[in-house]
Amino acid sequence: MVVVPAASRRALVEHALAERPNESCGLLVLRNGVAERYERGRNAAASPYRFELELDPELWFLEDEGYELAVVHSHLSSPPRPSRTDVENVGLWQGKPYLIYCVARDELAAWTISGSSFEKLALLERDDGASRPGERGLPGAPR
Repeated sequence: MVVVPAASRRALVEHALAERPNESCGLLVLRNGVAERYERGRNAAASPYRFELELDPELWFLEDEGYELAVVHSHLSSPPRPSRTDVENVGLWQGKPYLIYCVARDELAAWTISGSSFEKLALLERDDGASRPGERGLPGAPR
């Protein structure tokens, strides 16, 4: 399961909206499956159809401190599920949490990709720790 508190969700949504018409990309910094923050990346491909994540190289060292890194990118209008391009270009994210935010639907989904297949991960979006799986817990969020 991946838990995304409201502040991290807001940060990744703001980034996705700011990068339109291209896909945004970045990292969720997780500890025990809970996102502590979202780190913006740069889409070196500058494309609405794919992303090439560029980050501050220091972020990779967070894994040495016990954090897990989860890639996040946006789809402008297609559903928040891995596309053929995502699967073909998964690279070092294979087997790790892989999140996709759909701008048009305001939906966030989590996956793992292994080889040519992908599997949905449980995702909990919360604002106060009281939400249950399946609850958005984000008052006033656009739908």
